[in-house]
Amino acid sequence: MVHTTANRGHHPLSVAPWPYGRRPGGRLPLFAFACWLAALLCLPAAQAEDGHDLWLRHAPVESGAAGDYRARLVQLVAPEATATQRVARDELLRGLGGLLGASPAVSNAPDRDGALILGTPASSPRIAKLGLDLDGLGAEGYLIRSLSVDGHTATVVAANSDVGALYGAFHLLRLLQTRQPIDALDLRTSPKVALRVLNHWDNLDRHVERGYAGQSIWDWHRLPDWLDPRYTDYARANASIGINGTVLNNVNANAQILTPAYLEKVEALAGVMRPYGIRVYLSARFSAPMEIGGLKTADPKDAAVQRWWRAKADEIYAKIPDFGGFLVKANSEGQPGPQDFGRSHADGANMLADAVAPHGGIVMWRAFVYSDEEPDDRAKQAYTEFVPHDGEFRDNVLVQVKNGAIDFQPREPFHPLFGAMPKTPLMMEFQITKEYLGFATHLVYLGPMWEEVLRADTYAKGEGSTVAKVVDGSLEADEPGRSRLSGMAGVANIGSDRDWSGSHFDQANWYAYGRLAWDPYLDARDIAAEWVRMTFSNDPAFVDPVVGMMMASHQAAVDYMTPLGLHHLMGRGHHYGPAPWVEGGPRADWTSVYFHRATKEGIGFDRTKTGSDAVSQYAPPVAEVFNDPARVPEDFLLWFHHRGWTDRVSSGRTLWDELVHRYSRGVAEVQEMRATWDGLADHVDPERHHQVARFLAIQQKEAQWWRDASIAYFQTFSGLPLPEGEAAPLHSLDYYKSLEFPNAPGDGR
Repeated sequence: MVHTTANRGHHPLSVAPWPYGRRPGGRLPLFAFACWLAALLCLPAAQAEDGHDLWLRHAPVESGAAGDYRARLVQLVAPEATATQRVARDELLRGLGGLLGASPAVSNAPDRDGALILGTPASSPRIAKLGLDLDGLGAEGYLIRSLSVDGHTATVVAANSDVGALYGAFHLLRLLQTRQPIDALDLRTSPKVALRVLNHWDNLDRHVERGYAGQSIWDWHRLPDWLDPRYTDYARANASIGINGTVLNNVNANAQILTPAYLEKVEALAGVMRPYGIRVYLSARFSAPMEIGGLKTADPKDAAVQRWWRAKADEIYAKIPDFGGFLVKANSEGQPGPQDFGRSHADGANMLADAVAPHGGIVMWRAFVYSDEEPDDRAKQAYTEFVPHDGEFRDNVLVQVKNGAIDFQPREPFHPLFGAMPKTPLMMEFQITKEYLGFATHLVYLGPMWEEVLRADTYAKGEGSTVAKVVDGSLEADEPGRSRLSGMAGVANIGSDRDWSGSHFDQANWYAYGRLAWDPYLDARDIAAEWVRMTFSNDPAFVDPVVGMMMASHQAAVDYMTPLGLHHLMGRGHHYGPAPWVEGGPRADWTSVYFHRATKEGIGFDRTKTGSDAVSQYAPPVAEVFNDPARVPEDFLLWFHHRGWTDRVSSGRTLWDELVHRYSRGVAEVQEMRATWDGLADHVDPERHHQVARFLAIQQKEAQWWRDASIAYFQTFSGLPLPEGEAAPLHSLDYYKSLEFPNAPGDGR
């Protein structure tokens, strides 16, 4: 039995008991307060951390390893003629100084053993003389090699560009941070995805839609005259994991961002990002010609509209020559778009693409759309609207597709568009901020979920046609006339909180996104281990259990929220907490009951060939599996099938018993995570350990809430008793329905 009763009688959302005798809101007993204050004052100041340094802490290396590293990194030979060269040089001096206790000597030439030589053939005469094979590395790749240079042992970080050398510098520091040997290095890597972009859903008033880490980091009111040092910290963090683009504003765009006053602010931010290899992009409101341009239409076929956008592009590029281009959300959730004027998505995207093309810009056109009319199945909308236009988009357009067809649910099958548009580059859109996965307080490492999607086989060109190959362009590399663009976008959860992400473990998702955008074939467990070692400790006694927690956390959240393929059961609007009872309102597909379709007979959305036929949007080998309740992965059973409550599943249990079992299993896993973390207090500084511990307590209470509210609701349909050993919900269904959260953070207002 996994159900707990520790908080019986309390609100289900309250955190674990306050450890000093009374809960906040009352007064602490005087003795307890004195003990707490004394303990706080005795904490070593150097060990207290707030998470601002992310994975770039560069904490001192243990004495044995430090001696070995120090002998091989005595001297730094690096150019400093350009801003990016200076950034790379300074990162090495900063990082090595922290890791090794002292920065290496700086020299113009290697004159002793243990030289570190950084640069390109154009910036470094020593690298030019080495004749290294840099072909195939492109503009952003690099190699790291142990060599003899001028008779001295040396470590060489070489690239074709300054930005590539910067990425190589960060990689070398990562090797030291994770205690890898550096005596015989021979590494070469280049990004498999060209555009690796963060999407900020930040509004001009600094509210962040689906953000759980404070206000927007962009202080538009003080820009362009005040450049917060935080902007540079942000750029450093992104460059360290290979992110090369940032969309500054919300896809639910405000046309004011394109006015001269705001473009000056964007220009200032672009200046901060440029040395780190990061281009800025803007979300463009499709109706901007009408709202700020004085035109009577935004029809993409209208000559005046086309001229307006060309002039606007010219204006932007005059200020920001390396401006990346536009991201557009159109004809979705009330946003204006080309369909308002009887035009297609291709018409709208191509009009903007033509405006930025002379400057080398691109357009990222989102495929998160659904019609104004109520559909038979919202999951089918993007495929229906975009596949007919495959091959019609300009070469500088990417269609940006969410990982699943609904909306960043805890688990979704891969989007059917992947593999269905061979003539069009499809840009993966992942959500780093956990809108549907517990916000910032739930520890949910997203690496396994993203890995699951990227490794999914579309069968578009036979077995092995993975989503990753669609995203990096390799699957369709031989398609005649196809654009060579490739990209990945991550919806950021970055805000004004000192720890950037609202919690320490949410930083891991930012990190994992960057690493997978660089190479979508990396292993999620390996990425987690890197992050833990860089962020907390290299002690295996800490690393192994924490990585285990992280790798189990996504399945745990799916279990206590949406097991067996259930989806979209969260509270209306704010998406906080369970609300499978939501119904009514302007559209059926904005309700929970539309998606779970529970009746006395069973539960689940029938997307088979005899249902909505969404399965037929996949390649036949995939459709056959999804269409068969005996073959469909059980995690997607109720996504594709409406099944009876007493139907048997693979465990031998009835569907009802399995549903309850999984809800309880999710709660139990969070309990295990919490116990694991509690036992690791000696391995991490008190400040960070305390925050994670309190957030895990919140997660446990909310996991229990999810379990109990969901079971109480679905039992009204099944009419079946709980399996033996399973405890009843703590409260009545009416109680759970009565809870309201009008001020939940991150709403989409």
